[in-house]
Amino acid sequence: MDIRMRPGLPILVFLLLVALLVSVTAGVSLGAAPIPFTTVWSIVGNKLHTGLLPVTWSGGQESIVWDVRFPRVVLAALVGAGLAVTGAVLQALTRNPLADPHLLGVSSGAAFGAILALLHTGLILGLLTVPLFSFGGALMATAAVALVTRLTRSHSADRLVLSGVAVAFVFTALGNLLIFLGDPRATNTVVFWMLGGLGLAQWQHLIYPAGVLFVCLAVLMFKSRELNALAMGDETAATLGIAVAQFRLLLFIVTALLTGVMVAFSGAIGFVGLMVPHFVRLVGGGDNVRVVPLSAAFGALTLIWADIVARLIMAPEDMPIGIVTGLVGGIAFILILRRN
Repeated sequence: MDIRMRPGLPILVFLLLVALLVSVTAGVSLGAAPIPFTTVWSIVGNKLHTGLLPVTWSGGQESIVWDVRFPRVVLAALVGAGLAVTGAVLQALTRNPLADPHLLGVSSGAAFGAILALLHTGLILGLLTVPLFSFGGALMATAAVALVTRLTRSHSADRLVLSGVAVAFVFTALGNLLIFLGDPRATNTVVFWMLGGLGLAQWQHLIYPAGVLFVCLAVLMFKSRELNALAMGDETAATLGIAVAQFRLLLFIVTALLTGVMVAFSGAIGFVGLMVPHFVRLVGGGDNVRVVPLSAAFGALTLIWADIVARLIMAPEDMPIGIVTGLVGGIAFILILRRN
């Protein structure tokens, strides 16, 4: 069925836009120092158009809203969308509902590359060093999964996941080795980053995850019908004229790029890529024409609220967001298993 013809879809899109606006407002307003909603949008309005409204707020409030919380909320939305889309694609690609960036080793490879840049090479390529190293690590992990699958003749979807688990253990061990060999004074920062965090978000850095998400999401939405065919089996896809090997390689590269860049800016955040696509299929069906964009929307909402909880639960300290997503995602997954 064409996405435009599905009953109720315009209402769902409208509700998602409203929910996103409310979530962004809450994310910027709530924190150790709460700021009224009206003040938040007055500050944003004046930043977008100088002198639009009379200034009734302090310089500290303006700095908190525009320099600290707003870029953090935007980064949360970008990372949540990227991880959720990656999980949705990997689940269809491997025909395994448990597939996500962590399970297939992609996140572990991305974390390995980022740790290498943070502790051992320094910013040799400027601000792009960590994202490029993270993408390289994600690509290495993806290639390693493909190599292990080939060497062990593991062509089925479930054995592909097992290969990913093995590769994830290897890259996790290598990342831990880099931490052990690195400067002890810097390891605390890296360990906190590995647990997931958005506190270092800055406006000038957001162009990289935003650009990568836009390009990758456009490619995946354009290829969503081919992904439907691949999800039904390689033979079915081949009979429909799809070059299976090349298409699978394209999907692995796109998901590795998405995961690598998102992990570089947020650290390793689990369960978003696993849980969000399951929820999306419950409310929107299994057609990837809908699943891919809806996963992006629900992933953004999920991580925005996870970050709000992480900031409030131990205020004024920030809890690593990976702890929140792990706890909530694990409990939600158990409830889904109980239902079905």
